[in-house]
Amino acid sequence: MSRIHEAFENHKAFIPFITCGDPDLETTKKAVYAMVEAGADIIELGIPFSDPTAEGPVIMEADLRALEGGVTTDDIFPFVKELRKDITIPLVFMTYANVVYSYGTEKFMKNASEAGIDGLILPDVPFEEKGDFLPACEKYGVDFISMIAPTSEDRIAMIAKEAKGFLYVVSSLGVTGTRDTITTDIGSMVELVKKNSSVPCAVGFGISNPEQAAKMASLSDGAIVGSAIVRIVAAKGKDAAEPVGEFVKDMADAVHAV
Repeated sequence: MSRIHEAFENHKAFIPFITCGDPDLETTKKAVYAMVEAGADIIELGIPFSDPTAEGPVIMEADLRALEGGVTTDDIFPFVKELRKDITIPLVFMTYANVVYSYGTEKFMKNASEAGIDGLILPDVPFEEKGDFLPACEKYGVDFISMIAPTSEDRIAMIAKEAKGFLYVVSSLGVTGTRDTITTDIGSMVELVKKNSSVPCAVGFGISNPEQAAKMASLSDGAIVGSAIVRIVAAKGKDAAEPVGEFVKDMADAVHAV
C-alpha cells in the first residue's frame, strides 16, 4: 500500500497546502514541521510559478513573493530531502505543467522521487493530456493525482477508473480561494467516484474553517485547505509557523472527528 493510501486508512485525511519559499524556505520548513505536529495527514507543497492560472490572488501573490525571494525549482528538491529526514507522512508537489516541462519532465520526476515526493498535482493538465507526464511518474513511483470538477460530469467515472494516489475533488468552479459557502453537490460526485474506483478522494478549493472542512470530509475521504493557510503566511511572514500550526490543528481535529 502506498504512503498516500495509508494516510486515509484510519480516519478522514486533512491535507494542508503551503507555497515553498514564501517568504523563504526556512519559514516554509518551520511551517511544515508545525503542520505535521498539528495532525496533517498529507502535505501539498506548492512549487512557485509566475502564472498560476488555477489560483486566486492569495496563492498567486505567495508564488510571486517566493519567486522574488529567489526560490527556484532546483532549490526545492534538496529542501524536500531535508524535510524527509524527520517527516514520514506523504508529501505531494502541486505546480504547473510549464514548471515540469521547462525543468525536463524525466529529470523533474527523478529528482522528486529521490527527494521523497509521493505525488504530483498539475491543475492545468486536463485528464486527456496526462499522458505527457504519466510515463515518467510511473517510472519513478510518483502518483499523478487527477482532479475532478463540477464540470467533469460524464468524465468522472473515466477519471476515477485511472486515478492514482487520491482524487482531488474541486468543490467550486473558478480559482482557489476561501468561500463562505460551498454549494456544489459533492456527495453525488464522490458517489460516482466510489462506483468506479477504490482510490480515496479529498475535497479542496474554498474551505476556510473547521466546520466546512468537517462537512467536506463527511462527504468524502478528506479535506484540502490552501488559501486560508497561505493567507496566514502572508500576514505573519517569518513568524507564520506557530499560527499556521494552530490553524491546522483546529482543521485536522475537525476532520479527524468525522
